Amino acid sequence: MSGWTAADLPSFTGRTVIVTGANSGLGEITARELARVGAKVILAVRNTEKGDAAAAKMTGAVEVRKLDLQDLASVRAFADGVTGQVDVLVNNAGIMAVPYAQTVDGFESQIGTNHLGHFALTNLLLPKITDRVVTVSSMMHLIGYISLTDLNWKSRPYLAWPAYGQSKLANLLFTSELQRKLAESGSPVKAHAAHPGYSATNLQGQTGNPIGTRLVKVGNRLATDADFGARQTLFAVSQDLPGDTFVGPRFTMWGPSGPTLRSPLARDAKKAAALWDLSEQLTGTKFAL
Repeated sequence: MSGWTAADLPSFTGRTVIVTGANSGLGEITARELARVGAKVILAVRNTEKGDAAAAKMTGAVEVRKLDLQDLASVRAFADGVTGQVDVLVNNAGIMAVPYAQTVDGFESQIGTNHLGHFALTNLLLPKITDRVVTVSSMMHLIGYISLTDLNWKSRPYLAWPAYGQSKLANLLFTSELQRKLAESGSPVKAHAAHPGYSATNLQGQTGNPIGTRLVKVGNRLATDADFGARQTLFAVSQDLPGDTFVGPRFTMWGPSGPTLRSPLARDAKKAAALWDLSEQLTGTKFAL
């Protein structure tokens, strides 16, 4: 598997995959490649016009549906509109290091979009999912710290990058606790996470911070392309892996795709369980199996 690429994807004919944030960047490539190998792909996007434009460039069975992860009512409406089974859910959408803002439900926007929106979506869809849930995290989870008493930055001075790191750490703790619950319930569904390394996508150009945006644009000169980043997600979506596998490039930013390491904080089972309980309270959704 050392040279695995999207060209090695197996057939997904007859399978249904939902990809959030699939109108651009890693999500668009993930959706494109899965549609290419026969999947029915639902592009779950906030901006359906952009989703339609992305879908027009794809081959195969592609459908665009409205999903705003910053609005739990939209998440519920999307989940209610999904009929039949879903083989794979890819929690890909995200925002990075943006200025402080709140979601419709009053969550800090990064934890709200990157974690709580996907947490709710996964729980609402779980009875329909047959194979796996893949959540896109980041190596920036290494700078993350989960504050269970101030998850939404109400009392701490807001810092964009630590807030992003917290949300990406939350992705990994969510994946671990989801896998524990799935195994405990006897479900065959698996939970995996992936990180792209450092891929140059439109995400890095939308921090809303002029200095931060300039820095990431300089960093993009050393970055891999979006196809490489999406390869990590596609590996997690398609390969036979143990539950709670975290997939990424072997050498952090470059190298073959495969299981990779996570920080000690991302292996804290007690924090994962506590974050799950808090996320249930905040979103009004529960593990449904």
